[in-house]
Amino acid sequence: MNRKNFLIATTGLGLFGFASSCKKENDTIDWQWDKKPDQAAKPRYIWIDAAANFPDYANSKENIKRDLGKLADAGITDVVVDVRPSMGDVLFNSTQVQQVKKLDVWSSGSYGFHERTATWDYLQAFIDEGHAVGLKIHAAINTFVAGNNYAYGLGQQGMLFREGTKKEWATTLNLPGGLVNVMDITSSQDPNNSYGTKFINPANDEVQQYMLNIIGDLAKYNVDGIFLDRCRYNDFVCDFSAVTKQKFEQYIGETVTNFPNDVIVPGTPSYPLPATMPKHFKKWMEFRVKTIHDFMVKARERVKSANDKIQFGVYVGGWYSTYYDVGVNWASPKYNTAQFYPAWASPAYKDFGYADHMDFILIGAYAPTDRIYGSGEWTVEGFCKNAKTLMQGDTKVAGGPDVGNGSGWENGGMDTAVAQTVDAAINAGDGYFIFDMVHVKRYNYFAALKTGIDKYLGTIKK
Repeated sequence: MNRKNFLIATTGLGLFGFASSCKKENDTIDWQWDKKPDQAAKPRYIWIDAAANFPDYANSKENIKRDLGKLADAGITDVVVDVRPSMGDVLFNSTQVQQVKKLDVWSSGSYGFHERTATWDYLQAFIDEGHAVGLKIHAAINTFVAGNNYAYGLGQQGMLFREGTKKEWATTLNLPGGLVNVMDITSSQDPNNSYGTKFINPANDEVQQYMLNIIGDLAKYNVDGIFLDRCRYNDFVCDFSAVTKQKFEQYIGETVTNFPNDVIVPGTPSYPLPATMPKHFKKWMEFRVKTIHDFMVKARERVKSANDKIQFGVYVGGWYSTYYDVGVNWASPKYNTAQFYPAWASPAYKDFGYADHMDFILIGAYAPTDRIYGSGEWTVEGFCKNAKTLMQGDTKVAGGPDVGNGSGWENGGMDTAVAQTVDAAINAGDGYFIFDMVHVKRYNYFAALKTGIDKYLGTIKK
């Protein structure tokens, strides 16, 4: 999930975390949501992070069945199961990459690994048990990642650490001291392990093909939808590899002789002031969102060619005003970004909005407990209202809270606030989204969800 570097208290992994625009192939999808006499109820999504929930589900179909039943009883309609955590291996059958054998978890006051000894198909278990109780089951993958260098001395996992020949797939960082492949970064350069999750370069054709093949394997399952998370760059200092430079020069039709300074001055954490803006800065912003847009078009085609009934979507952070830093324009191409954000968006930036290629978008509306209602970013309601404006009617969008992290959420006991987030989000958008299952279980928010959902359902009955 492209989340804004929030820390999942139970895992230490950041989940928070993707050609010219053309209309998606299928403008309407025949989804039937809880039909009411006068209208269809909006869907209610919950995310199940792979690592955070691994101790409960890795080896127990019984726990999966139990908890999906609780979600259905609470009024949740859609479950998004993370089946490619940020270390890059998978929890479904794939010809491209290894199966997850262990993930890091927080337990008994420290981090350690929880091992998976079961051999049954993790994703298929969720599909079978979810469909049995009337839930729609969507699979999510962390996209442009392929390894973790864990904190606390736990070591490394993932394809980038197993296969040294793939090092050039890893992203290149534009740091104050110069360009550095993320696999070569030192603890002195990264004292907080901010780059412990190893991103791969979205502009690399081999990387794209690798991910499209994984997505193709996923689309063979009878899932109701596929959501791409972390379908983006890591941050503002990525990617500055030779491959990316070459593709950028092809895009603008000239050689960048002073690279990267004519694009972004090394170590710049966000866009520079207009007085110091490098020569190619806005074209670079434009090129990055084009790269992600074009990959999304390919990914959608791969899914729909396997099964055109699968809903294709994305998770993004709701903070659009600063989301340029990860190279993503999740708005409609009809939304004129440059009109509202001229400091970093070129007139062509809008052309690479990808909302018109999505069947559904989930946004993290991750506001504090005292900012549930309101307008603008950093309120739950405002995030969702803003997203509806950004969509320009091209697709549906649902947002909602992270009920385990952020101001006011850390220690539980926020049942009233949880119920209010349903009201704030579902009425401002096209549904409701809550992150994450582990927090709902830890703080027993099932009843709070049901209270909020029942209140909403009562408003749409005759």
